[in-house]
Amino acid sequence: MEIGEQIKKIAIVGPESTGKSTISQQLADHYNTVWVPEYAREYCSKLKEPCSWQDEINMFNGQLELESRLIKKANKILICDTTFLTVKIWCDFSFGKSPDEVLEELPRHPYDLYLLMDTDLPWEDDPLRDFPHLREYFMDIWHKELHALNARYAVIQGDNTTRFNNAVSFVNKYLNII
Repeated sequence: MEIGEQIKKIAIVGPESTGKSTISQQLADHYNTVWVPEYAREYCSKLKEPCSWQDEINMFNGQLELESRLIKKANKILICDTTFLTVKIWCDFSFGKSPDEVLEELPRHPYDLYLLMDTDLPWEDDPLRDFPHLREYFMDIWHKELHALNARYAVIQGDNTTRFNNAVSFVNKYLNII
């Protein structure tokens, strides 16, 4: 990487069971870089009780720390399997509000491009997934939150192969790769 060249952060976001982790890994492989896994997945897998307010704050801090650590290993772009905007969305849904530290940090940690995974993939059951009937609701919330951030984003649709090709196309367009 040349001096002055910054790492571009590509966020993979969306409702539950929309292929975020799969496409994050595929994109990282394609662009020969690293990806930031969803910290909340590992964190929640260890919980014995439902997520608390403090758990959400812990997940926010964990996602930030993980991203800060992995960006140092990135090759021109960093693929992020979700962002801590997810904490805001879940807190708003679960508690009716979000932690102040999350709201304060959102504008300080922008992403260069968001890829919003559509709900057109079939739901896959997973012990950490809760709301198959609310995917469209959360899709609307993601649109609203990304608009509120004035974020550059694209909706990614299709089966796994089409989804990957569409994601690569949008990332290449953003990076000016033909």
